[in-house]
Amino acid sequence: MKLEDLVVQIRKKQSFLCIGLDTDLEKIPSHLLEEEDPIFSFNKAIIDATHEFCVAFKPNIAFYEAYGIAGWKSLEKTINYLNTNYPEQFTIADAKRGDIGNTSTRYAKAFFEQLNFDSITIAPYMGRDSVEPFLAFKNKHTILLALTSNKGAFDFQTKKVEDKTLYEQVLTTSKTYENSENLMYVVGATKAEYLVDIRKIIPENFLLVPGVGAQGGSLEEVCKYGMTSNIGLLINSSRGIIYASNQKDYAEAAASKAKQLQEKMAKLMV
Repeated sequence: MKLEDLVVQIRKKQSFLCIGLDTDLEKIPSHLLEEEDPIFSFNKAIIDATHEFCVAFKPNIAFYEAYGIAGWKSLEKTINYLNTNYPEQFTIADAKRGDIGNTSTRYAKAFFEQLNFDSITIAPYMGRDSVEPFLAFKNKHTILLALTSNKGAFDFQTKKVEDKTLYEQVLTTSKTYENSENLMYVVGATKAEYLVDIRKIIPENFLLVPGVGAQGGSLEEVCKYGMTSNIGLLINSSRGIIYASNQKDYAEAAASKAKQLQEKMAKLMV
């Protein structure tokens, strides 16, 4: 998907909501466990109920890998369902891959060609030759971990390196990569106060922002400091939406939560 197509959807839906499909058999409604593929059944119902309020879906790959081949089949069915029925949705493989050379190329082929995701999250620690293989794919997007929402982010990401924090080095250096126009970045909502400085380095790139809601991040603060003329934000919510209910009304409850966030976003859009 081209970025301009994503922006069209954001304007049309008055939403920049991304819904994380972190599907856990221990948390989904128990009646679904009788289904042939409980994970896909859950995902399908969530997607059908919430698609009108969001512009992106983000399966967290670990939640599928944990179930082996069955989990991968559920993931494949989920992405195929999205691409077939809701092609306007921007899809994110939250895989956090990061290796060099041919290995990165193989990861890229797996998620961009075999599964046909629009984007993938990547850990930038190994540098240019671990990122550029992903950037070589046309109309696909690489989302670099820059400043994450977890407590451990302070272990490395905010440490000074030659008078710049490590996350600032990541932002600055990645702009020199080939096809860097295909880069997006993960910036946690719990680090909203850093967005002023981040926008000085990457004024227009899209940011994938986790941490609103369950982790305590403020939607208003993120928009105040991070929004661009093209919005430039994808606000992710996972648990707060998909597990709004663990009863048979789970899809309706998810839709209600997604609608609430969409309505807040509509008021904040410039």
